[in-house]
Amino acid sequence: MPDSLLAGETLTVYELETRDAEAFNRCKERIHSICTEYLQRPVRVYTVHGHSYEGVIVKVDDHYVYLQMSPEHGRALLPGPYAYPYYNPYYSNVVLPLVLFDLLAISLIV
Repeated sequence: MPDSLLAGETLTVYELETRDAEAFNRCKERIHSICTEYLQRPVRVYTVHGHSYEGVIVKVDDHYVYLQMSPEHGRALLPGPYAYPYYNPYYSNVVLPLVLFDLLAISLIV
């Protein structure tokens, strides 16, 4: 039995084409730029997976946008005596990291 499961030859089963990688990078850079422009602003974010979140963009890095959730957002609360729609002071500063590639739309809340 080999010392390592990774020992030996490898077989590539998928490789992203260069033109697709370049398109993904352009898309990510555009989303990053938009998120940076609306830093500290209330937004509604829609993902490619069909989820939507409301909050304030508090940080953006090369891979994620960090959304501080609204206190009344059910995802920011745990079940229990403070369950939605009640306010839980311990979970009012929940920050949700969202992958830049997963973002479908960003709407400014005015």
